[in-house]
Amino acid sequence: MVLNYIWIAFFLIAFAVALCKLIFGGDTAVFTDIINASFTSAKSGFEISIGLTGILSLWLGIMKIGERGGLIQAFARLAAPVFSKLFPDLPKDHPATGSIFMNFSANLLGLDNAATPMGLKAMQQLQELNKEKDSASNAMIMFLCINASGLTLIPVTIMMYRAQMGAANPSDVFLPIMLATFTSTLVAILAVCIRQRIRILQRNLLLFFGGAFLFIGGVAGLFHSLEQEQVSLYSTLFANTLLFTIICGFILSGIRKKINVYDTFIEGAKEGFKTAITIIPYLIAILVAIGIFRASGAMDFLIDGIRMGVSAVGLDTQFVEALPTMLMKPLSGSGARGMMLDAMNTYGADSFVGRLSSIVQGSCDTTFYVVALYYGSVGIRNTRYTVSCSLLADLAGAIAAIAVTYIFFT
Repeated sequence: MVLNYIWIAFFLIAFAVALCKLIFGGDTAVFTDIINASFTSAKSGFEISIGLTGILSLWLGIMKIGERGGLIQAFARLAAPVFSKLFPDLPKDHPATGSIFMNFSANLLGLDNAATPMGLKAMQQLQELNKEKDSASNAMIMFLCINASGLTLIPVTIMMYRAQMGAANPSDVFLPIMLATFTSTLVAILAVCIRQRIRILQRNLLLFFGGAFLFIGGVAGLFHSLEQEQVSLYSTLFANTLLFTIICGFILSGIRKKINVYDTFIEGAKEGFKTAITIIPYLIAILVAIGIFRASGAMDFLIDGIRMGVSAVGLDTQFVEALPTMLMKPLSGSGARGMMLDAMNTYGADSFVGRLSSIVQGSCDTTFYVVALYYGSVGIRNTRYTVSCSLLADLAGAIAAIAVTYIFFT
């Protein structure tokens, strides 16, 4: 229901802004730009879905082997002490727990190509437990909000972009990104816990969050002592080595269980193909709405209004130039990436705006894309409070990004 209202709002706001630009500004090309954007966005949604087909087929095939081989259940037992508190409705040692654990681990390492198929597999397993098939369950909401919060430990891609744009030390945003994304994820978990009346002050959860703080501090200290080339090399090497080790481990577990590994892979790959086809309409719907919103100039009006408001109350306006990335991030990953690159190109990679845009890019994920992708894969129409909690986490991540940028770079 929430997505329905947001989708309608994008179209109506875009129409109102475009009409004003035509009547008062004489912009005769605005509606042409909107129609072109709608066609381009529809094509992009289809291409993204088709591009996911091979990746989904690969990873859901591997996941099927791991499930039959017993490794997914082993991961479920490993994650049970914490997940049993965050996902109290999940049965003990259910395969969904293992899939969620795998998804979170891949996200932490920045392995998007592996994280998405694992997350879609988790959604299918959660849907099997869901009593109301068209409405998001509590476990789905917790899972989606944590995903939408960013949850990335090693932002290799952002550091790579900064290096390409000429940053003197591309990894200087590593610690600020880690702090911002941890804030976003923590707010997402707390918001959902409050809505679902999950008791936060539980021993396992407190130990988990305390351990997370210590782990992040240790990783930050380690990476801070390394040169930029070493950071990129070691993080990429570790992530890819771990990923291939998991693939081989799944295959070996299948051999140990004496299952037909090849046929099992094919069975899972077929599920991946069906999933990729299922999500096409949902992605096209949300990407077209976002595309026309951008093309109409509504985003520019919003940013200009915020700039005037901030200036009127006498606050520093440096961060306003990074607002395009902040506002675009929940809507479009590629759009936010483009805004980030534009900010670094315009102001410099080592400028306040360039660094802030990079930190914002790594502080959270693309909420509307994630919601459309994951819920669309299982036919969920009533998202309940998923979007509101996810946007709250995005806001927390953006505020944290601004704060740490002022602390570290001014």
